[in-house]
Amino acid sequence: MLSTALHNASFIKAEAARLGFNSCGIAKAVQLDDDALRLEQWLNKGHQAGMGYMERNFDLRIDPRKLVPGAKSVITLTLNYFPAERQTLDAPKIAKYAWGTDYHFVIRDKLNELLDSIRRNIGDVDGRGFVDSAPVLERSWAMRSGLGWIGKNGNLLTKHSGSFFFIATLITDLDLAVDAAFTTNHCGTCTRCIDACPTDAIVSPTEIDANKCISYLTIELKDALIPDEFHNKMEGWMFGCDICQDVCPWNRFSKPTTELKFTPIPQILNLSLKQWEEIEEETFNKAFKNSPLKRAKLKGILRNVEAVKGNGS
Repeated sequence: MLSTALHNASFIKAEAARLGFNSCGIAKAVQLDDDALRLEQWLNKGHQAGMGYMERNFDLRIDPRKLVPGAKSVITLTLNYFPAERQTLDAPKIAKYAWGTDYHFVIRDKLNELLDSIRRNIGDVDGRGFVDSAPVLERSWAMRSGLGWIGKNGNLLTKHSGSFFFIATLITDLDLAVDAAFTTNHCGTCTRCIDACPTDAIVSPTEIDANKCISYLTIELKDALIPDEFHNKMEGWMFGCDICQDVCPWNRFSKPTTELKFTPIPQILNLSLKQWEEIEEETFNKAFKNSPLKRAKLKGILRNVEAVKGNGS
């Protein structure tokens, strides 16, 4: 039984690498009691801001066996998105994860292919892949799978590649050999991410108040305007924010992605703030058809531009 579980785990990791995933770890599917307490405390403080979906399906969020009946293993995968390119100096800042094709499309295809390969080579396996599409505590599972630790900025960190990667999860009824959990923290006394956040969104190590987070304000916030109190704190960020990652010492080990679908859309690198102000909806929809920027729609982008201009940009 153990040899089968180990063999299958090895096969899955090899297939994940073939598909371009940068790391793969496996944990036993159990209820996350400690995470449940932390999540409940975070929600009670209202730190989820307008993200009501964080409050829904609490039981599913903390127990993968309720999300996928009969689940035995949680497979966590990472995919590097760090770009080789840079934006021009007069371009409003856009978080690096959003420079290329929407990661939901890219990773979903890879997860489907991985699950198909598992079924062809191992047998009739029940499983579901997730990437920001269901109530899954992916960073907790990444730690349990031995892939890294949660940094003070709330991101998963690794010693070999920093934090510029996506996390995907595949929950399956396969009984697999599991990896040792990552139990050490390598942030030490460093507080660069906390000190650098212009809106003080990192209220304590690993605890983020979304109400103040530039990423939330420019993407998730559905209000017609970003509150005036943040206009002089945007630091040029039009969509998302990478400040807490850019200052993290572990990201000096980030290497450019080899995933061609994450090749930056030229307009993201080159359009000036004035050009964004003047962009027409047809042009926007065509250029960013498969981009994460479509999530904010042009109306949201123009709202964000006004907030960035409030910083004198």
